[in-house]
Amino acid sequence: MKTVLFASVSLFILVATSAAADQQQFPAKLAGQAILPANTMVPAPADAPEFLKHSGKFTTADRKRTEALGTVPGKDGARITDLKLPFNGQPIQGFSGIKTMTDGTFWTLSDNGFGSRANSSDSMLFLHQMTFDWAGNKADVVKNLFLSDPNKIAPFPIVLEGTDTRYLTGADFDIESIQPVSDGFWLGDEFGPYILKFDTSGRLTDVIPTTLDGKPVLSPDNPLIQLPGNPAAKMPVFNLKRSGGFEGLAMSKDGSKLYGLLEGAIYKDDGTMETVDGHTAIRVIEFDVATKKWTGRSWLYPFEDKGVSIGDFNMLDDTTALVIERDSGAGTKDKACADPKQPKPDCFEAPAELKRVYKIEFNDANVGKAVRKIGYIDLLNIQDPDSKKKAGSKDGVYDMPFVTIENVDRVDATRIIIGNDNNLPFSAGRAVDKADNNEFSLLEVGEFLNAK
Repeated sequence: MKTVLFASVSLFILVATSAAADQQQFPAKLAGQAILPANTMVPAPADAPEFLKHSGKFTTADRKRTEALGTVPGKDGARITDLKLPFNGQPIQGFSGIKTMTDGTFWTLSDNGFGSRANSSDSMLFLHQMTFDWAGNKADVVKNLFLSDPNKIAPFPIVLEGTDTRYLTGADFDIESIQPVSDGFWLGDEFGPYILKFDTSGRLTDVIPTTLDGKPVLSPDNPLIQLPGNPAAKMPVFNLKRSGGFEGLAMSKDGSKLYGLLEGAIYKDDGTMETVDGHTAIRVIEFDVATKKWTGRSWLYPFEDKGVSIGDFNMLDDTTALVIERDSGAGTKDKACADPKQPKPDCFEAPAELKRVYKIEFNDANVGKAVRKIGYIDLLNIQDPDSKKKAGSKDGVYDMPFVTIENVDRVDATRIIIGNDNNLPFSAGRAVDKADNNEFSLLEVGEFLNAK
């Protein structure tokens, strides 16, 4: 990768890569920040089973039940964070998708809970309507909407199958992306992967399996996959890695189409992953809202050399969109472990190197081909000349050295909102020994949004 730096931050950086030649890096300036503390809990609804009053009871390495509150340390690799499980209540954390609303609020969602189906059966699935006071640096949750399946729409037994309320948990679905509409919410799920529809009361109305080129797209966490009773029998077929489902879900400006963006690459029949010019590539798959069917159209999103995942995905207009792309690193290089192969509790074993928001283009002309990466902003180098940041240690710079950054949307003509997923209580990227807070930031990126 060749980088040419210019003196003024108003100019861009030209980056030549094999994935997309002459990409442009655009400047980003911090315009405001609001922080929701990591240890933000809410009680389970009054009509929820007693089982849901405490969460994180199955988060030890062996998944054995732990009832005593605050006795299991949160860990990020070799590093112990400052929060312990189980929790009294349900954590408002793991923000994994955001959408700007016309009334000035934002809808976002917590993902499956504690990272897997196996440890999240007591983690409730819920959405959050939020407001941000950028001047006062405050993030407020206006409404929590807990999700349920009272009409037995899920095609498999849910964890709370025998209850009256039938609340959904992180062992049922892994919700990662959100599109509010007039009659409810479309959500992207990673386990199926599925497209899910909920009404305005949070009740499940649709569970739609994913198909691509006429074939099912299946994760190993798909609840309908069954292992054979005989070890010598043929194993079930799936073509995504675990946690490879719909991390991103965008909607066309007229509301007629959804675009699901997988987090992991499809594995082909020969066992290799899909690629573009030697770079791993994931699929954008088009869904028709009126018919609730896949259209058969898709595009490929190629990763950069160090890119491994996407975080969020929202349309800007009919053909362009924002995508977060990241590596799996966390923390800053000044606190890097001397030997990354020997992680220690006082250093970052794999500091963050690639955390970006890309502007991409895809349209009728490149169906089945790669999206065009128009340019990007670097989330590790956001200018902060007015000292707006409330987190971070670099003078004049705001950075986001988090392993997962999973919220981005346009706020107005020149600004976007960006936020991390803190994987409570496991991610510690801001400090080596403290669980990350939920940082929401307003970025001034006019040149980037207008880029062609």
